[in-house]
Formats: sequence, structure tokens, C-alpha cells
Amino acid sequence: MRHTQPSIAVLAFEDLSPQKDQEYFCDGIAEEIINNLTQMEGIKVASRTSSFAYKSKPEDIRNIGKHLDVQTVLEGSVRKADDRLRITTQLIDVADGYHLWSEQFDRKMTDIFDIQVEIARNISQTLRIKLSDKEKHAIKRVPTENIDAYDFYLRGRQFFYRHKRQYMQHAIEMFSRAIELDAAYVHAYAGKADCHSYSYYFFGGSHADLEQAAKDSETALKLDPKLAEAHAARGLAVSLIREYEEAEQAFENAIKLNPNLFEAYYFYASTCFLQGKFDKAIALFKDAERVNPEDYQAPAYLAFLYQMTGQTEKMAPVLQEALQKIEKRLALNPDDSRALYLGAGAWVRLGDQPKAMEWIKRLAATERDEPHLLYGVACLYSMTGKIEESIYYLNKAVEAGFAYRLYLERDGDFDPIRSHPGYKTLIETLKMREKGASA
Repeated sequence: MRHTQPSIAVLAFEDLSPQKDQEYFCDGIAEEIINNLTQMEGIKVASRTSSFAYKSKPEDIRNIGKHLDVQTVLEGSVRKADDRLRITTQLIDVADGYHLWSEQFDRKMTDIFDIQVEIARNISQTLRIKLSDKEKHAIKRVPTENIDAYDFYLRGRQFFYRHKRQYMQHAIEMFSRAIELDAAYVHAYAGKADCHSYSYYFFGGSHADLEQAAKDSETALKLDPKLAEAHAARGLAVSLIREYEEAEQAFENAIKLNPNLFEAYYFYASTCFLQGKFDKAIALFKDAERVNPEDYQAPAYLAFLYQMTGQTEKMAPVLQEALQKIEKRLALNPDDSRALYLGAGAWVRLGDQPKAMEWIKRLAATERDEPHLLYGVACLYSMTGKIEESIYYLNKAVEAGFAYRLYLERDGDFDPIRSHPGYKTLIETLKMREKGASA
């Protein structure tokens, strides 16, 4: 272990409810504990994505700890029946597999926030982490007094993390219902704003998504100017409508409020890339990787930027690092299309054409109707010199709803097809769409 300070991974909690229908609730509790722990400066916390990769996969705790490079692991279970909760938690030392702390909470549903605070506080005490008054206040904050609104919010988060177009719409519905029950629920507004931004960014959403993302993020900021996630949501929303100065300020505010918020660094870096601020984007992707060392996206894009800026001597080591993380991700989630896309791109840049083509074919065999996936396949075919195949899949991406022209024009991987008549026609098509949307 390389950590000199305490480190922890919070695994997805097991659903022991009679109907086995509380997976979203179990995931939500674990995620809230992760969020509380990330408010503490004295502990390293594995990301949700990395910890939840072991969900429903029997694995020795000591192996999980080794893979995630943490000293301790928190696992738990939830039994929910009517308005009663039984939550059991165990904090385990990775070195020897022994329990450091365990407790069972038999409470009412209305006590859920108190339980989450108690768990975070017990972990800090067990690991001898001294909390500042600011940190104590941060983990005590109650997001809503309406338990039903909270329930809808957790359902929304589960749909959001599935990262597919149909689920993004379900997430919007759940966040909207949470807001109907609690009009001041800032987390629900921030979550809904992100859904609309993601719908446009990844899934071929409409101009209406951009407008709604801007509106919801503005509401979130008015409700709570001190919530880092609200600033990050605002930054992403306004970056998509090219209000770059406001976007950068929003990301800066998010990072100041929560220096461990990965999304703030990641989308800030993407915003700088779109403006041609490549050095700043490189620094921010490095920061994103620093706060979430298990993430494979930041190093993959970092290598891409090294190539674009002529720093090829730095590219190969970063690509190897990204591939190690990608292969670890695919070992647990073989159909992760984003990991396949970035991995295939890494193999292309490393000059291993056969391996790249193998991964491209795996990628093309996954969901065929997602715009971001079709875009990715087009990108990879362009990189491998298969021009007609690239144009074909890029057309498919646009037909499926891809509309982010500026990103397409900035993406250096499409340089081989810029002069192709089909590419020029697509750019004109996207320009016409933009004019129609703004008319």
C-alpha cells in the first residue's frame, strides 16, 4: 500500500429485504457514505465506480483491498420492510481480514440520515481521523426532510449511473418526482441538470436539454451556493452552450468547495480542450486522475492530448497506465462500452493494429443505437485508416442524434477524414440543426 494516511473502499450494500427490490436504496446508502467520507481531508476514499465494480461478485476482501489500493473496506447489508430499516456494517482491515468495527442499526426509515452520519463518524473514530468543525458540519447536512423525495432521488441516481439513453430519461423522471415532493431539494435539481447535460453530451439530446440543464443548475445554485455538485452541474451545463467564462468559474468554485470532486476536474478539462487550452486541459486531467486514481478516462484523454500537442514521449507510459486500468475494469465489466472505446484507442496509439481491431469489433457488437458509441466506433475506424467505415458510423451517430459539432471538429482523431465529402456534408448537417434549434 502506498498510502501514508488511512484509506477505504465502501462496497455496494447487499439487499436482504424480503422482496429483493431495494438495490437502488442499498446503492444509495453506500454512495452517501462515500460522499460523507470524501468530505474528510484525513482519508483517501476509493471512487464509487471502482468500489461498486465488485457488486454481486464474490471476492475476498483482502483481494479487493489490494486491487483498489486501500487499507480498509466497509461492507454492509440492508433489510427494509415498510418503514423499518436494519442496516448492518463491518469495517475490515485488508491486511489481515479482521473486523475493526461493526454495528447493526435497527431504526425507522426517517432515521436514515442519522444512520449515515453515525457510520461515517464511527469510521473516522476507528481510523483515528480528527474532524474539523467544518467537516463535522458537512457530514451532518440533511439533504431533504421528505423521505419519499429521498427515495425518488436514490432511484434517479441508480438510473443515472447506468449511462444509457433510456435510463437517463428514467433518471430525469425520478429527480422530477423528488422535486415535486420537495421544491427545495438541491441535490435533485443538480442531478436533473446533469441528466439533461449528459443527454445532450452523450446521447444526442435536443436544444431543450441544454435549456433545461441551464435552468435546473441555476436553481440548484440559488438553493445552495455552497454545494460543490451544484457548481459542477452549472459548469457542465453552461459549457455546452459555450458560456466558457462562466463554466470555468463554476468549476473553480466546485473544486474550492470540494477538492475531491472528480467530475469538476474532468469536465473542466473537457471545457478547456474545446477552447483549445490544451496545457490547462492536461493539468486538469492530471488532477482528475489524482483525486480518482482508479479512473481510466482521465489518463486516456491525457495521452490523447500529449499526442495532439506533440509530446509523444509522454504518451506511451500514460497509455500503458490507462490500459492497465481499462483491463481491470473490463475484467469486472466485460461489456463496458466506454472502456472498450478508450482501450481500443489506446491500442491504436501504441501501434498494435490487430489488438485495436479486436477491441473495435467488440465495441461494435455492443449497444448499436447509442450516439456516443457509434461516434466512438467512427473515431476508431478513422484512426486505423478505414475511412469509409468511419464515415458510415459517423453518419449513424448523427442519425441516432449526435449533435455536438464543436467536439467533432476539435477531435484530432478525425483528421484523416476531414477532406472526405461525407465528413463535410455531416458538418453542414450539424450546422443546419444548430440554426434550426436556435431559430
